[in-house]
Amino acid sequence: MEKSVESFGLISIIMAAYNAEKTIGFAIDSVINQTYQNWELLVVNDCSKDNTENIIKSYTDKDSRVKLISNAENLGVSLTRLEALKNCSGDWIAILDSDDAWMPEKLEKQIELQLDRNADLIFTGVKYIKADGTPLDWEMKVPQQVHYKKLLKQNVITNSSALVKKQLYTNGYAIGDEMHEDFAVWLNVLKAGITACAVNEPLIIYRVSENSKSGNKLKSAVMNWKTYKYIGLNPFASAYYMIWYTVNGVLKYRHLK
Repeated sequence: MEKSVESFGLISIIMAAYNAEKTIGFAIDSVINQTYQNWELLVVNDCSKDNTENIIKSYTDKDSRVKLISNAENLGVSLTRLEALKNCSGDWIAILDSDDAWMPEKLEKQIELQLDRNADLIFTGVKYIKADGTPLDWEMKVPQQVHYKKLLKQNVITNSSALVKKQLYTNGYAIGDEMHEDFAVWLNVLKAGITACAVNEPLIIYRVSENSKSGNKLKSAVMNWKTYKYIGLNPFASAYYMIWYTVNGVLKYRHLK
């Protein structure tokens, strides 16, 4: 029997949350408003000190698909996402950061592409907003597909845009908040011979913050070097790809000022 969007199955959505009271409602609402409705959302509260947990509970009280997991101690983002991964029931994983959001047709369009190409990892283009929610007048276009060596030059797979087979995500999972752990995951997945496919439409809304890991350019560069080291690149290869990273980063972030 040929698969259809309607019979695609359960998608488990992972969201790590720490002191996200200002943005998490926007993120969760964007999941609830998806045109594809067969999902579960696992929100892991990493010992937030603000009203994050109560906001999450306001959703779990209304929608059984939204599930709260509370860390006993602050673990950091990579171990926090891992807590969600351990409790996922679907064969497919999507990630949504608590300060980002999805366009309503995000999952549906990714499923359509998966069914058309039998893809194992699907990502999308991006639109950007400032920390206060003001839209930025630029959208990131993405290539139709990307392989391992191409991804090394620039991480075009925005974490909140990914839809990936659970087994691949589990096998490639990376732990370490001192690096770009999401980049390391996608490199691990593609290193195994997978080619990622993209819906070249801005189906996620990415919030740009100067305080974020990617917002601080020097810190981001250091973390990128550590990512290359984590996946096993030697210093010469790392230096080569850091040149590409720097050039592509300048071209990208000039649009986000």
